[in-house]
Amino acid sequence: MWSVTAPGVVPVPVSPLDWGCHVPRIRVLVVDDHRIFAESLVAALAAEQDVEATGVGSGPAALRCLERAAAEGRRFDVLLLDSELGHGDEATPLLETEPADAPTEGLVWVSRLQSAAPQVRTVVLAERDDARKAAQALQAGACGWVAKDCSLSRLLHVVRGVLRNETHVPPALLTEVLRELTATRRHRTESERLVESLTPREHEVLRCMVAGLGRKAVAERLYLSPHTVRTHMQNVLGKLGVHSTLAAVALARRAGVGPVELEPAGAR
Repeated sequence: MWSVTAPGVVPVPVSPLDWGCHVPRIRVLVVDDHRIFAESLVAALAAEQDVEATGVGSGPAALRCLERAAAEGRRFDVLLLDSELGHGDEATPLLETEPADAPTEGLVWVSRLQSAAPQVRTVVLAERDDARKAAQALQAGACGWVAKDCSLSRLLHVVRGVLRNETHVPPALLTEVLRELTATRRHRTESERLVESLTPREHEVLRCMVAGLGRKAVAERLYLSPHTVRTHMQNVLGKLGVHSTLAAVALARRAGVGPVELEPAGAR
């Protein structure tokens, strides 16, 4: 995968207009595997006096960036995440092909990155309006859903709004999004019943899956062999009645299952 500049991130330089005075700056991380779009967006945001922007091209790169920023005491404020973020070379592979209505890889990264940096406000950038995907994004922890072709002024309005704890959804989508969220609440009881059928160990494995950990990482965390972890994952999918990791994570989220706490890189 790529980054705006190697390796991984590039803070936008401070404008000379800011010399000699302190201007609080909003630190924004753009995560999009369409390089031209991401670079253009970073440059546009950089033109704002109160914004510092950084761009990366994959979920794993974003995770590393968030961890490094936290370690340096320079946490990001807002995450702008592509709803259709590709799997990428580093992404966790799925056990099976996901169903059509499963969350996209980009939406799964919403929950993964929120788990790593709960203080960050996430805004999803979408190619097209989709009430179901927008509802999934909000359930995963996003604070906003914005069209990629919106104006810069609109995007900045949303960025500043989510920092005031506002939730932003396009007015044309609002009614359908509320309908989707209501329907999800009705299905939550069934999801909870399915999750309750898991053994304690399977529940641990499911929480690791929600956190975005792959089979090897789960094995290391739970002190199990990769083969045993694979068996547990297959049992989890079978008991939940789903056919992919993404679908299992979506069901777990509906049931209120949170991710395991991820340790910062190098903590072990």
